[in-house]
Amino acid sequence: GSRSSKTFKPKKNIPEGSHQYELLKHAEATLGSGNLRMAVMLPEGEDLNEWVAVNSKYEYHWADGTNIKKPIKCSAPKYIDYLMTWVQDQLDDETLFPSKIGVPFPKNFMSVAKTILKRLFRVYAHIYHQHFDPVIQLQEEAHLNTSFKHFIFFV
Repeated sequence: GSRSSKTFKPKKNIPEGSHQYELLKHAEATLGSGNLRMAVMLPEGEDLNEWVAVNSKYEYHWADGTNIKKPIKCSAPKYIDYLMTWVQDQLDDETLFPSKIGVPFPKNFMSVAKTILKRLFRVYAHIYHQHFDPVIQLQEEAHLNTSFKHFIFFV
């Protein structure tokens, strides 16, 4: 599809010469160093909020092609709500997921399934990126990791 219809978009360019641009260049340089811990570490004297902003290179937009045709920017909870409702609608659609023996799957089944799995992966990415500390505090990281590992092996 066209660039305007994509739901996973790189954020707009950071102006060259700006402080954020310099932070971005620092992040890119350390990423190539082979030391991932160093690549993500807040540079000394830098603002944490600005560091996170520079390293959050993507934003999510929702479009289901039916109710919301043009992608809309939304919060993570809203995106997940839209996603889970959409996935359930796909699973309930007998033309996509036939439940009767002998009824063939549609020709586009694998394409639909891949889209579902790609979007579900984004939920895992969000949990790991934004909520891993609370997961650890709840001592649920083993459960999350096992669930994610199962998902990845299946995919």
